[in-house]
Formats: sequence, C-alpha cells, structure tokens
Amino acid sequence: QVQLVESGGGSVQSGGSLRLSCTTSRYIASINCLAWFRQTPGKEREGVAGFRYDGITTYADSVKGRFTLSRDNAKNTLYLQMNSLKPEDTAMYYCAAGGSRCYRGDYFRQSDYNYWGQGTQVTVSS
Repeated sequence: QVQLVESGGGSVQSGGSLRLSCTTSRYIASINCLAWFRQTPGKEREGVAGFRYDGITTYADSVKGRFTLSRDNAKNTLYLQMNSLKPEDTAMYYCAAGGSRCYRGDYFRQSDYNYWGQGTQVTVSS
C-alpha cells in the first residue's frame, strides 16, 4: 500500500509559476512509475507528466517546455514545477503511483496506476 499526499496548488495569474509536491509513504525510488494527471469539471482526466524509476520523464505536448518533473529521494517526494502557466492549466491535479506500463513508454494509462492522491487545485487567471 502506498499513500500519496499532494500539495502546492493555489491561484496564480497567467505567466506565473507553481510547484506541486507528491509525497509518498513508501521509498519513492522503489516505485516503478509515477505520474501527474489533471481534470477539469466535465472533462476526462488527462496525463500531464510521467516519471520512471530510473529518471526517465515524459510530458504531454500541452506542457512541454513549461513543466518539469524532479524527484527527491530523501524526502520521498516528486515535484512538478509549472512555469508560464496558462488559464487552460486550471484543473485539479492528481499524483499517481504504481504500475509498470511506463517501462514500455505508456505513462498515462490511468488503469495501470494502483495509488492516487486526493488532488490539489490549480487555478490560473488571465
């Protein structure tokens, strides 16, 4: 069992930055796949960024060049640095962990992830 706790959401203006954190209850370097997803009301949840245990990352096209993942093993925390935020980035952001499909480059198959956090809200105003 792995518990995930997200934090760092908030309200910013367009062009601003936020850093989301996902802290795990298990040693984070032992977790195969980690990812951030986001969802807005009335829309399906979508993958934003994925992190493989060996440090390989992937990003959705909509956030490439603006969002960056990093991991702090000592703090069991995955960070999502979000820069140049846009109003369309407004969503509830969820951290997910587990699975193994990231080994095949499939980071955003939601059914593969065993554990999910409660979410943290990001609101970007124009």
